[in-house]
Amino acid sequence: MNERSSHLLRVLVESYIRDGEPVGSRTLSRESGLTISSATIRNVMADLEDLGFVASPHTSAGRVPTDKGYRFFVNALMRHGGGAAMAESAPEAAELGRRLQPGLDAPKSLVVTASQMLSHLTQMAGVVTLPRPAHMAVSQIEFLPLSENRVLAILVVNGTEVQNRILQVERRFGPEELRRAAGWLNEQFRGREVHHVREALLRELQDTRSTMNQMMQDAISMAQQVFQPARSAAPEVDMLVAGETNLMGYGGLSNVDRLRRLFEAFNEKRDLLHLLDQCVHAEGVQIFIGQESGFGLLDDLSLVTAPYAVDDQVVGVLGVIGPTRMAYERVIPIVDITAKLLGSALRGA
Repeated sequence: MNERSSHLLRVLVESYIRDGEPVGSRTLSRESGLTISSATIRNVMADLEDLGFVASPHTSAGRVPTDKGYRFFVNALMRHGGGAAMAESAPEAAELGRRLQPGLDAPKSLVVTASQMLSHLTQMAGVVTLPRPAHMAVSQIEFLPLSENRVLAILVVNGTEVQNRILQVERRFGPEELRRAAGWLNEQFRGREVHHVREALLRELQDTRSTMNQMMQDAISMAQQVFQPARSAAPEVDMLVAGETNLMGYGGLSNVDRLRRLFEAFNEKRDLLHLLDQCVHAEGVQIFIGQESGFGLLDDLSLVTAPYAVDDQVVGVLGVIGPTRMAYERVIPIVDITAKLLGSALRGA
């Protein structure tokens, strides 16, 4: 795409976001600042339509952007500072700063405030995952004998969170054997991070197996089952949604059955949480436009997200769900600065 075509596409997207009406050549001629004829503009629009950046509604001679057109617009916006660089100048920054102050509220209250502010400032749906523990330290391990070569493992993390798991072992263990095995593991690993324990268990088994007594080998064998990755991950993540009814006011989202299924998805959370979880390790703002999310109910919507961190450790994700025809240049900095302010407030909570 040459510079003239990309400029006209940007003007078309901006006009459609602002007015919600198909954009004709006369509007583009007036707003583009280019000294070209309407016939030339129509030719450029025909080329953009062939490339899939715009579409022609059958009721109008004007064009509207497609998901591909929005993506081109958003990528150009981000390249020119549409994310972090714009966040500091967002007019909403002062209001967000007043509401998300360190030490002002408990962590759960800060997350609630963040979701409500995202919804209030954008008039869309605000979503925030609850913060995961920044650290997961082993507090205690206990083993209890069960029938048929099974053992109940009880793992206490961070002093309060209890995880239970039934282990299938090679032979029957007596209560005293299990007590000694748990005692040795507690002595070795109490207070250490869960992921460090898993790594240490592998090293112990590889490096010193020949010098271990049977009790130590049995203890490590059972502990490896307890600290498997799926089990040692952070506790199940939850999220808060605010302002979902705002979506009812947007054209194209007024289908009652579709809205019902979307609201059910907000309530069930599973698919949305899976989508948000993809953003945990992303750097900065992430944007899913229409079908890019892979979540059918969001095909006519966009999701703008950003991870938030405490002490440089990402603990959650927040964002905004709204129509693809959203004011990205305004929404992106709101999401970006809310993530920064929430992380800062949680550090002081």
